[in-house]
Amino acid sequence: MPGKRIGYVRVSSFDQNPERQLEGIQVDRVFTDKASGKDIQRPQLDMLLDFVREDDTVVVHSMDRLARNLDDLRRLVQDLTGRGIRVEFVKEGLIFTGEDSPMANLMLSVMGSFAEFERALIRERQREGITLAKQRGAYRGRKKSLNSEQVAELKRRVVAGEQKALIARSFGISRETLYQYLKTVD
Repeated sequence: MPGKRIGYVRVSSFDQNPERQLEGIQVDRVFTDKASGKDIQRPQLDMLLDFVREDDTVVVHSMDRLARNLDDLRRLVQDLTGRGIRVEFVKEGLIFTGEDSPMANLMLSVMGSFAEFERALIRERQREGITLAKQRGAYRGRKKSLNSEQVAELKRRVVAGEQKALIARSFGISRETLYQYLKTVD
């Protein structure tokens, strides 16, 4: 009995359309993440990895949807194929089975390197854009999470000896953000 065809879709933001990635492709089930591809810490990817079984096929629109980092991409493909699961990348027209030729492994490495390179270019352009916007006075950074009264309350609670993690949680901020507020001078 042939295995199931399991789709994996990843979009970076909530306003992107995930349906187009596997449009017209027959799959039995789809796992969809709305998260960055910078790492593999994604809830739906974890669920997919737990769900798939030997003889199943994982279908992904393109390699950069699965991972933007060559090491992560190779690790995921090797893990899946090592468990007897086929991996199919639609856009690239590549299928990996674990019995792959040296040419298939080269293609995985080359295409994965392009995805990693593209991610690095995006980050570089973003940094350049922020620098230019700062020079023009148009970039002010992210809006502050807390107002001045909340910052004063935060500092009062820290001085009183309350645990910083609990304070951060109560204000809905990270501990790192709490420490940034503690560095500010009134």
